[in-house]
Amino acid sequence: MEIITIKDIARLCGVGVSTVSRAINNHPDINEETKAMIMQVIRENNYVPNNSARNLKRTDSKAIAVLIKGITNPFFSNMIKIFEKKIKEKKYSFILQHVDNKENEVDIAIELIKEKKLKGIVFLGGHFSHPDEKLRMINVPFVLSTIATMDNLDKSICSSVSVDDFKESYKVVDYLCKQGHKKIAIITAPMDDESIGMLRFNGYTSALKDNGIEINENLIGIMKDELESYSMENGYAVATELLHKNEDFTAIYAICDSMAIGACKAIFDMGKTVPEDYSVAGFDGLDIASYYNPSITTIRQPVEEIAEETIKILFNVIGKKILVEHKTFQGELIVGQSTKNIYIGNSKN
Repeated sequence: MEIITIKDIARLCGVGVSTVSRAINNHPDINEETKAMIMQVIRENNYVPNNSARNLKRTDSKAIAVLIKGITNPFFSNMIKIFEKKIKEKKYSFILQHVDNKENEVDIAIELIKEKKLKGIVFLGGHFSHPDEKLRMINVPFVLSTIATMDNLDKSICSSVSVDDFKESYKVVDYLCKQGHKKIAIITAPMDDESIGMLRFNGYTSALKDNGIEINENLIGIMKDELESYSMENGYAVATELLHKNEDFTAIYAICDSMAIGACKAIFDMGKTVPEDYSVAGFDGLDIASYYNPSITTIRQPVEEIAEETIKILFNVIGKKILVEHKTFQGELIVGQSTKNIYIGNSKN
């Protein structure tokens, strides 16, 4: 007689293996009707749970989860490699969990803690506007890495590591202004964005105002919802729209390097050149920005340092060496070949 497994029970019930496991272990986090149905199927099929497997699953695992929003963003690829390396050096398991833009990362984290017996969590990308009461439901140490947080977040709840997106965005736009550009378009996130998009946009507007330049609404290009956020494709589409407007400008600032490269492509396809006709600047300091032709003027985030500090802080909290820690790194303005000084001999200014 063939031995029936927990996977067979899950298939017969039309649920996941984890749901069957919760029913068997009398876990409170399961619908009573679902639980009754599962237990009935177990009885009908004379299924006997594997006690050794159950006991193994109950033992405390040593796992760290990285929950990431924007997994297609190349900025995160090097960070993930460092996270995995450092976590495994500590003899912990590494779990990478993608979170869709419309999903609630805190709910996913709480469920992962239950299922995987996590020891810690890194939240990577996106933004945190969750109420403190919700965050306190995460009962393991966690660090927010490269995440824009709400000003009213209780800093005692968790740790964070990032750059000052407002300050660094201000820096690159101020550089463009000092190069003689007074008509600077921007490719940015939607205006209801509460993450790095908002901070980088605010840096843009503040730099313009401090240089005596009025904000021109016609030079604000918003990412397309139907396209991948922060992508070359999105940068290309928005820059193409800006270029077809009857609005003169001399520079485009894209709030990430990928969109800056897309903007360059749009300029080339219009029969124009960079930086002779338009200067282009980005943000992040991706490797591709330095190898692209022309190399992109950008703000380089210290990716390796941010990743290493994130894991260091997380394990210090796990080891009870500290309660929380908040670290802000400085970015570096990298002047590439995609921007030029237009003070002399440029009628567009």
